[in-house]
Amino acid sequence: MRISPRPVCVYCLVAATMHMLSATLPAGELPARPNVVFILADDLGYGDLGCYGQQQIRTPRIDRLAAEGRRFLDCYAGSTVCAPSRCVLMTGLHTGHARIRGNALVPLKPDDMTIAEVLHESGYATGIIGKWGLGEPETSGLPTRQGFDYWFGYLNQQHAHNYYPDYLWRNKDRVPLLGNQQGQRGEYSGDLFVAEALQFLDQHRAGPFFLYLALTLPHANNELGRETGNGMEVPDVGQYADRDWPAPQKHHAAMITRLDDAVGQVLDRLEKLGLTDKTVVFVSSDNGPHSEGGADARFFRSAGPLRGKKRDLTEGGIRVPMVVRWPGVVPAGTTSDYAWGFCDVLPTLAEIAGAMPPASIDGISVLPAIVGAKLAGREMVAHPPLYWEFHERGFQQAVRLGHWKAIRPRTGAPLELYDLDRDLSEKQNVAGAQLEVVARCEQVMVTARTESAHWPTPMIDETKSSPAAP
Repeated sequence: MRISPRPVCVYCLVAATMHMLSATLPAGELPARPNVVFILADDLGYGDLGCYGQQQIRTPRIDRLAAEGRRFLDCYAGSTVCAPSRCVLMTGLHTGHARIRGNALVPLKPDDMTIAEVLHESGYATGIIGKWGLGEPETSGLPTRQGFDYWFGYLNQQHAHNYYPDYLWRNKDRVPLLGNQQGQRGEYSGDLFVAEALQFLDQHRAGPFFLYLALTLPHANNELGRETGNGMEVPDVGQYADRDWPAPQKHHAAMITRLDDAVGQVLDRLEKLGLTDKTVVFVSSDNGPHSEGGADARFFRSAGPLRGKKRDLTEGGIRVPMVVRWPGVVPAGTTSDYAWGFCDVLPTLAEIAGAMPPASIDGISVLPAIVGAKLAGREMVAHPPLYWEFHERGFQQAVRLGHWKAIRPRTGAPLELYDLDRDLSEKQNVAGAQLEVVARCEQVMVTARTESAHWPTPMIDETKSSPAAP
């Protein structure tokens, strides 16, 4: 297996120890080699689903999925924007070590090991449909060069803004969409992705398979939004037509309900093929909600009780829905407040598949948190610190350490510290009263990262790096 080389740090040693522990302890009575479907929404907020408290937008199929499985309350995306978040998801490396730490068109390299490669080497058929964002044509980052047997969709995130593109990619081929030529709007990409996903399930019903369905709903078409004031591109607003809402909000709600319907179609096909009990289904989002294309994240309280949104490292930017269903294995109708994130998906799916993940990753298997200690054969260990960095608006860092959340809003700025058990909305900075915790978080921010040639860190003025006042 290929391992991304980097210097050893204290954080890595802790994570590696936890990974080795989770990979070597005996398993319980889990079904062997289930199918895996991972459905990723785009800019879906923590509060956008009924099962997470949404009152105005209808999401009955995902709500039902949560009732049939486990809903995680403290799950985190890999980043606060799409490309780095997806890189963390695919590679198990957080943004202090990941190849891709921002939305620039930087491809994965041959020495980056992905979920698809791990599962493919274990005998799984692997497919990705939707939005990739980790490599352009003719680069090493193409999905078919990163472990996927089949690929259909958008290669880069800007092309994915357009829901009526004149072409998409299938494997290495650029496929024209005849219904969208010369400005026509005949083929909606979200519908095409669902159709491709259902066909993938039909073709691989014998299993085992891994389907990564990376839908673009409810991301805005930013370019259309600048032209018209409403970039929430959807064929119709359906049941929201008579609501007394601004047009962008009607369209935004319709996009989320359309996402919900897409999830329902996948679940229905699994049921029709007799695969429901043989398939683990995950539904999540790549980052927090947006206020783009005319939409306003405040209108539906899309972040729920959390502060911030997409492009913030506060909870609203990075804490996301995560629903997992595995009938007969994952306890139905349950919730968990175990804190974990996208870097844990690779080792977790590897354990589910009976495969061995790369040793040098930041995530650990969170299987006991998903299925329970009895079936997993062990208790869930304390998670190593969760780490994020973001480069689009200066250099920002964040750490979650137990119930503590630390944020450095810019290079050289004092740390802000929040007690998430008491202050979920991150309103009260308690750094001045918790200097020992601040020092621990400062240490993680130093040791949990290596420099990146594509996303260099600004020079830090050490004279301005004193602990924050309360």
